[in-house]
Amino acid sequence: MRVRRRRRLLRCMRKSRELRSVQNNSAAIRPNDVILVSTFRNEKVRLPYFLRYYRDLGVDHFLFVDNDSTDGTLDYLNGQRDVSVWNTKHSYKRANFGVDWMNWLQRTYGNDHWTLVVDPDEFFVYPFCDTRPIQALTDWLDNSSIRSFSAMLVDVYPKGRLDENPYQEGQNPLEIASWFDSGNYTIKKNATYGNLWIQGGPRSRVFFPETPKSAPALNKIPLVKWTKRYAYVSSTHALLPRGLNQVYDEWGGEKASGALLHTKFLDTFTAKAQEEQSRKQHYAGSREYAAYADKLSEHPELWCKWSEKYINWRQLEILGLMSKGNWA
Repeated sequence: MRVRRRRRLLRCMRKSRELRSVQNNSAAIRPNDVILVSTFRNEKVRLPYFLRYYRDLGVDHFLFVDNDSTDGTLDYLNGQRDVSVWNTKHSYKRANFGVDWMNWLQRTYGNDHWTLVVDPDEFFVYPFCDTRPIQALTDWLDNSSIRSFSAMLVDVYPKGRLDENPYQEGQNPLEIASWFDSGNYTIKKNATYGNLWIQGGPRSRVFFPETPKSAPALNKIPLVKWTKRYAYVSSTHALLPRGLNQVYDEWGGEKASGALLHTKFLDTFTAKAQEEQSRKQHYAGSREYAAYADKLSEHPELWCKWSEKYINWRQLEILGLMSKGNWA
């Protein structure tokens, strides 16, 4: 595992040559700041609300990799003082689906910081997030000597057709996509890295009903007290050293955890799925996006009679999709 980690670190340093600094405000990062890291392409329509949400949550600085957007993203981010941006035209797939770029940003700017790695369609919720900023969570994790914090990906979707209610720039996507699957999840332990492997939800139910093991993984470890010797291996599903993946209790207790509300399924998604299917820059030749494009062309709806409307984090805790553990 040490050899694997060293290879990841060497790889991220080599891949850093693919990044061109567009706006580097990292000198403004203070010792205790919480940093958010994200890689995206053509997500300008989502960024205004995304930035507002995480600023309100208490994130201090944003490190972005723009993968050759053509929708005016760089112009929109220009001049925002808490945002640093790098641009690249290189292959997302060959950068281990962006992981190499983010490992380098965290290694270079995130050492000894709590870093949160999310996509522009993911919204981090944690126990007491409605009353406590993210620094309250990271302070508690520091005091508890916890280095990593997990969050299950919860796909949210509209009631009715995905294209029925157009998403407006700056809008809270949960105003449209506010339903989710409260059950239908499987969990197993990954023997190689020791992390949990969670699958299920609407993507398994709708897009992979015959082959549920082909459905996307929903387990993530997005919040980590980063050091230069850490590295993500596969998206934010697993890390090295292996101990960072121990985000659950094997002795009958329950560790604190959060959730990532995944707002992928808006009216913009069908066109996005078709684009990514043709670009083939995602895992397994974009097989997942091929399934999306194929199914949505026939039946652009995820809601079913078992769907549950999202209320707040306490609802997710009651359903067992996240936990406050012993944080009170």
